[in-house]
Amino acid sequence: STITLQDIIFDGGLLALDSEQSDGLLRFEGCQRVALNRIEVRRALLNGISLEGCSGRIIDCTITAASQAILSNNATGLEIAHNHIADCGNNGILVWRDKAGDDGTLVSGNRIERIAARNGGTGEYGNGINVFRAGGVLVSGNRIADCAYSAVRGNAASNIQIHSNSCARLGEVAIYAEFGFEGAVIANNLIDTAATGISVTNFNEGGRLAIVQGNLIRNLFRREKEPEDKRGEGITLEADTLVSGNVIENAPTCGILVGWGEFMRDCMVTQNLIRGARVGILISSGAKAGKAMISGNMISGSKDGAIRMMTLGVAEGPDLAQASAPANSRLAISGNTTA
Repeated sequence: STITLQDIIFDGGLLALDSEQSDGLLRFEGCQRVALNRIEVRRALLNGISLEGCSGRIIDCTITAASQAILSNNATGLEIAHNHIADCGNNGILVWRDKAGDDGTLVSGNRIERIAARNGGTGEYGNGINVFRAGGVLVSGNRIADCAYSAVRGNAASNIQIHSNSCARLGEVAIYAEFGFEGAVIANNLIDTAATGISVTNFNEGGRLAIVQGNLIRNLFRREKEPEDKRGEGITLEADTLVSGNVIENAPTCGILVGWGEFMRDCMVTQNLIRGARVGILISSGAKAGKAMISGNMISGSKDGAIRMMTLGVAEGPDLAQASAPANSRLAISGNTTA
C-alpha cells in the first residue's frame, strides 16, 4: 500500500517481456493508494502500466510507444487523470473487470492520440479508452484523436457516463455503448470525423437504457472499402433510449438510425438538429419492432427524405415527415420541421 513513484523515466527499449511473469513494464497487484506522478513510460512491447485490484491515482504521466498504455483490471478505487498517451499499438486506457460489476474508476482530462490496431480485430483494439464489464465508470473531459476504432468504447459497462470529451478522426464509432449494459449517459461531447458518431446498441445482447443529449457530431464518413458495416450515421440507438438536443451535420447515410430489425423498443428522438444528412432519421420496419416517438426535430438538406422507414439500414417507403404519409400504430411522428 501507499507506493509512490514520481519523476522517473521507464524505457522498455522495445525488448521482449515474459508475459507469464508480467504483462507490463510496470505491474502492480493488490496495491492500495498507489500514486504514480509525473512518470514517463515508453517503448513497452506489452502494457506500459498494468494494475490488478488496485486503488490510487495515475496523474500527469506520459506513456508512449507501448502496446497498450494503461490496463486496470478489477480496480478498487482508481483515478486516471491528466496523462498524455500517444503512439500506442493497440489501445490507450483500458478499464476492465473479470466479471461485470461496479468499478467506479474516474478517467478524466487525458490527452490520447494516435492509437493503432496492430492486432487486428473488429474493435477489440484501436480504442482511446475501453471500458469492459466495469460499472459506474466516469469518462470526462478527455481529448482523443486519431484512433483506428473508437475514442470511447463501453462494452457491457453499465451506468457509464461519457461526457464533455473532444473526439476527432476516428476510424469507426467515436463513442460506443454496446452489448450487455444497462444505463449510459452520453452528453455534451464534440465529435468531428468518424464513421459513426455515437452508437447505443446490441439490444439483442441486453444493451439498453440510455440518454444521448447535447452532443455535436459532424463530418461522418462511409467506409466504402468494407464489404459490410459501412456506416456514415450520426447516432444509432435501439432500446429504452432518449436522444435529445443533439446537433448532427454531414452524415452520408443518416443523421439518426432508430432500431435494427426487431431490436427496437421505447425510443424517443426529440428536438435534434440534423443538417446535410442523406436521410434525416431512419426507423426500423421490423415486424416485431417496438414503439418510437419522433417529435420536434429540425431536419435540413436531407436529399433522400427527412424521416423514413428502413430494413437493416436500407431506406424504404415515403417520407413520414410529410402530412400525407400513412399512419403507423407503433410510431408517433409529430412537430418536425423539414427544409
